[in-house]
Parts: sequence; C-alpha cells; structure tokens
Amino acid sequence: MMNWDISHVLDNWGYEPGKAMVRRIAGKGGKELIQMRIDLGVLQMHTEGRPDGQRPHGMETLLDYHVEKLEMHLAEFDGDDSGFKLSSEDCVALQQEAIQFHHRYICFFQLEAYDQVVMDADRNLDAIEMVEQYGPDDQMSWALRQLTPQLMLMRTRALSAISLDEKDYEQAILDVEEGIESLQQFLNDHMSEEAAQQNGELQALRHWLEEVRGSRPMSKREKLEQELDDAVAKEDYERAAEVRDALKCLSAAE
Repeated sequence: MMNWDISHVLDNWGYEPGKAMVRRIAGKGGKELIQMRIDLGVLQMHTEGRPDGQRPHGMETLLDYHVEKLEMHLAEFDGDDSGFKLSSEDCVALQQEAIQFHHRYICFFQLEAYDQVVMDADRNLDAIEMVEQYGPDDQMSWALRQLTPQLMLMRTRALSAISLDEKDYEQAILDVEEGIESLQQFLNDHMSEEAAQQNGELQALRHWLEEVRGSRPMSKREKLEQELDDAVAKEDYERAAEVRDALKCLSAAE
C-alpha cells in the first residue's frame, strides 16, 4: 500500500508564524516547482503555465480559453462583442484560477523573481477586465475585483524593485508614483474617500515611496545643500559660508 503521509516533509520544514516561507524545488522530469509552507502543510505550484499544472480545455489557462473564444466570436461577428457573455460558472472558475496566480506571484516576490510577479499580476488584471466586461453582473466581477488593491501593490513593488536592481532610481520612484496614482483611482471609484485614504495597500505604497526616495544617492548639489542645512542648524557659520561658495561654483559650472 502506497504511503501518502507527508509528515516527514513538514517535520523537516517547520512552520514559523509571520514568516514568508517559500522555496524552489525540482519536480518530476526536472520541472521547476515552488513550495510555500503554511500552517497546515505545503502549497506546491508550477512556475510555468497554470500554478496547479492543469490545462483546462487543452489551453494553458482558463483565461486563455475564454480569450480564444472571444477572438473567435469577434471574427465571426465583424468585431462586435455584444453577444459574447460569460456565465456565472465561468466567472467562478476564473476567480478560482486567479487565486492560484495570486498565491504564486506572492511566492515569486519572496523569491525576488520580480519579472514573474509582473507577468502573473498582469495576467490577473486581464482576468478581472474579462469578467467585468463580459460577466453576468457586478457581484460576479466584485469577487475578482476585490483582489485588485493587493495585486496593484505587489505589481508596483515588483516594478520598482526591477528598476532599483538596475540602479535606475528615478524610474523606481516613477514606478511607485504611478502605482499609487492607479491604486488611488481604483479606490476612489469603488469606495468612500475616507475608506480609500485608510486603505492598507495605499499606505504601504506611500511608505515604500519614501523608502525608494531615501535609497536614491544624492547628487553633488543635494549633498552640499544638506551640508549647508546641517551647518546652519549647528550655527557653524564659517562652514556654512564655505558650502555656499561651493554651491555658487557648482551653479556657475552647470
């Protein structure tokens, strides 16, 4: 009789509350897998295609299947999509698939696989748009749409991390500012102003923006301006005069 007990796996990888525990492993046939330790066991996901490794209707994902159906409909009706609809069952299945990708891009972020975070996040944005446009009602679309704030947070963090890895600090700042603007717009469209301002993901992005700005190396001018402020605060007017002269020379050279 085959032994399906995975206690030995759990015993060798103890769960630590509050800690994100993710690892890559080689699966059968050398395929790369991701494992995430949770309190009741281990989640295992494929790194390519659908996280559970399934191919619904022979397609890579269920979303791909519905996109293909939509394209066939558009081709048949000269670009008119008015007759294309998703059933409630279709929307529920797309939501379940989106949750799989949601778990995976969180794992990718912990593994610092930021390009893959963006790819999975963009895929879920496409799923949300599909359900909003062709689903039977707002209740169905809200089931997916409620994932949007965390999705935007993770996508923005990943994009800015890519820019930071490339030492492109200005782009990293722009990435976060654009992410904040997009999230703010989404929140304003779907909740009260007070609730929007208290949103945890929005606050997290604003905090991250300050961290990114703080990580940017200061220019020579900024360093001199900081030194001038410090000298004035310490009432070291002799040093303040020297720094002002240095700033004038810098301005003349620019």
